[in-house]
Amino acid sequence: MSRGDKSTYTDKQKRKAEHIEEGYEKRGVSKKVAAKRAWATVNKTSGGGKKSGAGRGKAENKAPSRKGGKLGGKAAASRPASKRSASARKAAATRKRSAAMS
Repeated sequence: MSRGDKSTYTDKQKRKAEHIEEGYEKRGVSKKVAAKRAWATVNKTSGGGKKSGAGRGKAENKAPSRKGGKLGGKAAASRPASKRSASARKAAATRKRSAAMS
């Protein structure tokens, strides 16, 4: 089996990788990098390609999927409340101005 061969992966793993890849592409990651990251995530969660057979299943590790959500918000949390508040006021004013124009 050559490197990159996906024949040992289940249909579910392939669908999962495709879905993760689409999410990365939506965020502006190149197709090639998105595919690599998607398969890395699938490998991390399920431990690689699944082979069929009774008693061969293992529980999935969902930590890599959760990790992305936890990373968000750290930049805003490190800013003082006064800066966040000023930013929020500025955004509200911009939205109000945009709504008035249209």
